[in-house]
Amino acid sequence: MTTENALHDEQKETPIPETAEAQTETAALSPEARIAELEAQVEDFRDRWMRSEAEMQNFRTRAKRDVEDARQYAVQKFAKDVVEAAENLQRGVASLPAQTEGEDGLVSKLREGFESTERSFLGILERNGVTCQHPVGEVFDANLHQAMAEQPSDEHADGTVIQAWTPTWTLNGRLIKPAMVVVAKGGNKAAE
Repeated sequence: MTTENALHDEQKETPIPETAEAQTETAALSPEARIAELEAQVEDFRDRWMRSEAEMQNFRTRAKRDVEDARQYAVQKFAKDVVEAAENLQRGVASLPAQTEGEDGLVSKLREGFESTERSFLGILERNGVTCQHPVGEVFDANLHQAMAEQPSDEHADGTVIQAWTPTWTLNGRLIKPAMVVVAKGGNKAAE
């Protein structure tokens, strides 16, 4: 409903003296009583107008926030799919054999090419708001991590992520894929 329609509807609700009796009653009022009555009506109209303005401001604020959220997170589904490709690229780079002395030049160039492609790909994602966080050593956070296993450890504090199978991925601060982690259990160290 537009503001104009709302004001028009409010005007319909306001009683307007149309009968001869109502006009006689209004004329019979003293000037002070008539002024008081008109001031009460003015105050009522002012109150309605202020409420209407507040509603419109709230509507504008909500609409602006909704548009901003839509702009920032419209690509969330696409980003989640792209993150899968990034993880596969990381797995591919990790599966390459370690560099050795006297290794064939072709293998060395392939490794450099894959690593360069991975860095470039992650850079593109970061420029578009998609970030990757490796949680190893952090305290387990159910909002960012998915515990896949617990492992007894005397070297780590209880509840510390000791291994991450995948990193945490976020889009402009919003989680799009939690890290799959292994959490320390029963550690003797105090949590930091």
